[in-house]
Amino acid sequence: MNKTKETFVFGFALFAGFFGAGNLVLPPLLGFKSGTDWWLVTLGFIISATIIPLLAIFAHARLQGTMFDFGKKVSPIFSLIFCFCLFAITVALPCPRTAAVTHEMAIAPFFGTSSLLTSVVYFVLVFVFVMNRNKVLSILGKYLTPIIVLIVLAIIVIGVLSPATKMNPSSFELPIISGLLEGYQTYDAMAGIIMGGVVLVSINNSKNVLSFTEKKRMVAKSGLIAMFGLLIVYAGLIAVGAFYNGQFDNNISRTDLLSGLAVKTLGEIGSTFLSILIAVACFTTAIAIIVSFADFFKAYFKTFKNAYLLTAIFCCIVGIGIGQMDVKYIIDIALPVLMFIYPLCIVLILLNIIPEKLASALVFKWVVLITFIFSIPDFLGFVIPAENLEPIKLIIPLAHQNLGWVMPAIATFILVNIFEKSIKSN
Repeated sequence: MNKTKETFVFGFALFAGFFGAGNLVLPPLLGFKSGTDWWLVTLGFIISATIIPLLAIFAHARLQGTMFDFGKKVSPIFSLIFCFCLFAITVALPCPRTAAVTHEMAIAPFFGTSSLLTSVVYFVLVFVFVMNRNKVLSILGKYLTPIIVLIVLAIIVIGVLSPATKMNPSSFELPIISGLLEGYQTYDAMAGIIMGGVVLVSINNSKNVLSFTEKKRMVAKSGLIAMFGLLIVYAGLIAVGAFYNGQFDNNISRTDLLSGLAVKTLGEIGSTFLSILIAVACFTTAIAIIVSFADFFKAYFKTFKNAYLLTAIFCCIVGIGIGQMDVKYIIDIALPVLMFIYPLCIVLILLNIIPEKLASALVFKWVVLITFIFSIPDFLGFVIPAENLEPIKLIIPLAHQNLGWVMPAIATFILVNIFEKSIKSN
């Protein structure tokens, strides 16, 4: 396979890995609630769900190691803990969510079987694909991704071009911030850190012998292809949700709205097409997540021959247990966790793509520490009464928007750089 073709295959595979059906249910409801402000919500959503993940892929292209390298400038111990936290969260939430979405939208409406049976069959099939990891990216990139893209684009194009009723006004006070925070639920920034390593492993396992610069370009171009696809799909689904927000009940669920949009745009056969899309998109994401983890543990525990196998088995068992729960429940319990881990992901991604002279080990340590501290109120806001945190949030800029870490992190970055330069000049 020539390098150009291989780059597109990796790009399509990345797109499939990022764009799971768990993410498919998020944009339409966001657009539905945003109404006439859908473009502002889209802007916020794209920042956290597309731009930040793309920067993570660029960081991988620059580092060309594993996700462990993202935090090693803070300390090896921190980086290891951070990696394990990402693993624990992703294995416990977005990966099982793919099985839950598959059951609610692709299995239960047609067969009426139990969610446990769906979860078991689903992760047994995922395990089979994971154990053939050398063929996974090729299968995802060549066959499964085109199916996803064609069905989603059909819904978007018909939905945008078809006449619809007048849009209702937005229910968001700050549309951009609402879109930004909803983008956390895609897990795409985390996926960028995790999945960039899959592409690197696959490139290293390919028959092409590439230099550091060639691999850097291939990873970066693959990321651009994947994120361009995500940009079109996310923006399109938000727009369709907004254009049809006068045709559904205000309390409609995420899954029911997506099903309703499929029927309105593609007719009665739309529900069948959507079921195929859900099954394929969920499946590709679950495979990509578990392959990523198994690759990492295989690389980290080099002397342990069964690291890949046991990691895959563990992930699938956890997926079966949590995947039988309701989609809404899995999304709701994820909110406080994401408020805690997502800021750390963002600052580590940004610090790894800026010039090294501005991102010394000291800068890494202080920015990560301050981000961690100022993310605590955002996390606690979902587990304790809001009035208990009001005195703290009053003195932290953007705290009421659940972005209290942003200004302190920026200030710390500037101050530590000034301090280091003053030390060197003396």
